[in-house]
Formats: sequence, C-alpha cells, structure tokens
Amino acid sequence: MVRVLIVEDEALIAMLLEDLVQELGFDGHAYATSNDALAALKTLPFDVAILDVNLGASLSYPVADALAAQGIPFAFATGYGSGGVDPKYRGVTVMRKPIESGALKTVIEQLLNPGIPAAEGA
Repeated sequence: MVRVLIVEDEALIAMLLEDLVQELGFDGHAYATSNDALAALKTLPFDVAILDVNLGASLSYPVADALAAQGIPFAFATGYGSGGVDPKYRGVTVMRKPIESGALKTVIEQLLNPGIPAAEGA
C-alpha cells in the first residue's frame, strides 16, 4: 500500500487529510511539526508526501529537503497558492487549500507516476 506522509499543523485539517488519503485507498500518516515528520522519515518508508508550507512558527522546508534527498516525491499544500512557496521549490506541485478529494487523488497519482499531467488548480 502507498504510504503518504502528511505534514499539517492544524489538527482538524490533518485529520481530514489523513481520512481523505485513506478513503482514496492510500495509507496516510499525519504529523504536526517538521521535527515529528523528520523523525518519522527515519523510521517509516514513505512513497509520497503532502506538506503544508506554514507550520505556525516554522516552515516545512526542512522536510521538503529531506524528502528530496531521499528521492521521495512531494507536493505543497497552502492557502497562499504557489506565490506562498519559496522560489527554490519552483517546479514542485502546489495544491491550494481547501484540498478536494479528486485533486488530492490526482496529485498523489501524479507524484507516483510523473508522466501523468498535473491536476487543474493544483
């Protein structure tokens, strides 16, 4: 089963994303902080990741860098759109919140199979 790392600091949104991922047939694991997500990356194998950019007092970029170093594809999720993402990550898929189930499924499938076109509005 495809394991999805979710990094989201808002508890309700994290639970919603975890539920959506599981409803789509994937295995979702949500973490609220970069440190928690980085610790999980050391112990669990993940296939893809969805990262909220702004985690309150910090950003998820350390997780993005660790994922890139391990060759794990990821997408950002933010209410600010692609303008809210550091230009260093240009080319990374950005999903605009709120995230709908169909768009989430398309993005996960695109991350798993890069030949699939990116989701509209993602």
